Amino acid sequence: MSKLSTALKVTALILPLGLAGCATTSDLDKVAAKADAAQSTANEALAKANAAQNTGNEALSKASAAQSTADQAMSTANAANQKAEEANAKVERMFKKAMMK
Repeated sequence: MSKLSTALKVTALILPLGLAGCATTSDLDKVAAKADAAQSTANEALAKANAAQNTGNEALSKASAAQSTADQAMSTANAANQKAEEANAKVERMFKKAMMK
C-alpha cells in the first residue's frame, strides 16, 4: 500500500510538470515579447534616472556657486559694517572734542 501511495504522489507531481513543459512557439513568443517590453521599460527607467541624476548634479553645482556668492557678500557686508563702526567712533570722538572746547 505504501509503494502504491508513493507512486501516486510521484505521478501527481510529475504529470503537471510534464504538461507545463509543452510550451508552444506562440507561448514562447509571448514570453519573449513580455521580456522585451520589460527590458524596454527598464531601459527607459534607467535613462530617466540618469537624467534626474544629471539634473541633481547641476542643481548641486549651482547651489555651491550661490553659497560662494553669498559668502562673498557676507564678507563684504561685514567689512562695510566694520568701516561704518570705525567712522561712527571717529565722529563721536570729534563731537566730544568739539564739546570740550
